[in-house]
Amino acid sequence: MSDDIPLLIETEENPAPGNHVTGWFEGTGGKRLRYAIFKSDVPVARGTVVLLQGRNECIEKYYETIRHFTGRGLWVATFDWRGQGLSERLLKNPLRGHVRRFADFEADLSAFLETIVLPETRLPFCLVAHSMGALVALSMAPRLTNRIDRMVLTAPFVDLSNQALPTWVLRSVTRLMRMIGLGWVGTGRDSFPKPFAGNPLTTDIGRFSRNQALYMAHPELRLGPPSARWINEMLKAIDRVGKFEHLDQIKVPTLLIGAGNDSIVASQAIESLGNRFRAGRAIMIDGARHELLQEADRYRVPTLAAIDAFIPPDQASEPASVVSSG
Repeated sequence: MSDDIPLLIETEENPAPGNHVTGWFEGTGGKRLRYAIFKSDVPVARGTVVLLQGRNECIEKYYETIRHFTGRGLWVATFDWRGQGLSERLLKNPLRGHVRRFADFEADLSAFLETIVLPETRLPFCLVAHSMGALVALSMAPRLTNRIDRMVLTAPFVDLSNQALPTWVLRSVTRLMRMIGLGWVGTGRDSFPKPFAGNPLTTDIGRFSRNQALYMAHPELRLGPPSARWINEMLKAIDRVGKFEHLDQIKVPTLLIGAGNDSIVASQAIESLGNRFRAGRAIMIDGARHELLQEADRYRVPTLAAIDAFIPPDQASEPASVVSSG
């Protein structure tokens, strides 16, 4: 593994938070993954947030959210998933989102917790994860007891919303493609940059433009559409985490936060999931789109308020059952 130190990328609109360290760690199969730890300036840290990104995201996209947590006296530990950000890409076409096995994501997270978070950050450990990252956390949750004190999952990827094809068709087609050796094939056209009008991610044009500018200035951070195998692996994981036998094994107190106007993840599936396991509960941010932590303040502020009320556990309280944006 190379000894070079990975840099955090900055733009004028998106400067990196100070007081940080960066590095590489080895994921499963020897993949090189980039990580960063952001330290709070307070003398005694209140704990560490393990921040897990969604698909087509990177450390740089969360600078604003990281500042929020370090401002509360928390450290933040985060990394780029395999195949995205500045972590090692998995296909000859670096823009194609891909994974060989969903379990590879879980193994990478476990390695991150054991080799980086545990020895280099501060207890207690809480986890905040978005979309695909939240699905990984939910899948691993039975094995996170005594490692993670609390989890917050924003817009967790637990069901598809408003898809052109029914889920069973996607499952069948992508399974067939991987069986005949075409799992690496992309599932859509790469269109970038995308217009703000009609985007499914956020109603905030400033944050949307900031993120688009980041990827335009540094295309090495970006991903295009996912591969057939990526979709098939996600659908299998979604089926698995929704089963009662899986949910009954989760002991880590978990808050699920859904976006009321999410056209990527079905918000009703999040509410249903929150009612189905004893350690979890769900709230909804009415009117918000998928990227709750990149949303307009009328949605982002109540999202952060719910997170702040839940972590760290030393002063956590029960959040309201529904958080309204009105």
